[in-house]
Amino acid sequence: MKKIIEIKSVDAGYGSNIVLRDISLTIREKDFLGIIGPNGGGKTTLLKLILGLIKPIKGSIKYHLNIRAGSKYTDIGYLPQFNETDRKFPITVKDVVLSGLMPANKLIHRYSKIDKANVEKLLQRLGIDDKQDYPVGDLSGGQLQRVFLARAIISTPSLLVLDEPGTYVDNRFEKELYELLRELNNEMAILLVSHDIGIISAYVKTIACVNTRLTYHDSNVITAEQLEIYNCPVDIITHGKVPHRVLHVHNQQ
Repeated sequence: MKKIIEIKSVDAGYGSNIVLRDISLTIREKDFLGIIGPNGGGKTTLLKLILGLIKPIKGSIKYHLNIRAGSKYTDIGYLPQFNETDRKFPITVKDVVLSGLMPANKLIHRYSKIDKANVEKLLQRLGIDDKQDYPVGDLSGGQLQRVFLARAIISTPSLLVLDEPGTYVDNRFEKELYELLRELNNEMAILLVSHDIGIISAYVKTIACVNTRLTYHDSNVITAEQLEIYNCPVDIITHGKVPHRVLHVHNQQ
C-alpha cells in the first residue's frame, strides 16, 4: 500500500525535555493503527508531530498527501480528545462542520450547494441532522463529539487522527461510532489513540506501543505481557473472545 507518512529516527519534545526518542513509523493507505501506552509516554506528542504542530528535534517526517491549496499538511482530519469550543459562541452545528472545508489561512470562504448538501448527508449519517441549525451550546457532550467528528471527515482526508474519541460519546452512539470508523477505513487511513483495549483489539489492524520509544506490531493482538511492559493502566478482562498470543519482550535501552 502507498505510504502517506514516514517518520524516521525522530526525537521530539519541548525544549530540553525529550518525550520521544528514536521513533520510526510508517502510515500507509487504509491503515487502521491503534496507539496505546501509559499517560506521559508520548502519545500526545506523537500526534502533534503527525499534525505538524511540533517539529522533530532529530530525524525526519515525510508527508505523501494530497496538499490542498493554501494548506500546509492538510488532508489530515483530526478529532481531539477534548474540544474547548466556547459554548456561548453563536455558531450552528452546520457551520461548525462546514468549517472543515475552509482552506487554511482564510477567514472568509464561500461554500457551494454541494458542500452544504454533503454536510446534511453526513449529519444524517451521524444521527444529528435534526440538530444542524442548533447552536453548539445546546448540544450534549456526545452530540458535540459527533459534530467535531463530522468536521474532521467532511473533506474525506487521507488520514483521520482521533485522540480518545469515546471520551464524550454516549453509550448508544459508541458502537455506532466505531462501526462508522470501520466503514471510513475503506476510504482513509485511521490513527486511533485509546485506553479502551477492547475497542483497540476489535477494530484496529495494527498497534503501536508508545512509551518514550515506539514499538510497532503488524497485528491487532494485545497481551497482558504488552500491557505490563508498557505500564498501561489497563487490565485485560475477557471471556475468551479477545484475541491474544505471547509476543517477544521488547528491548528497552
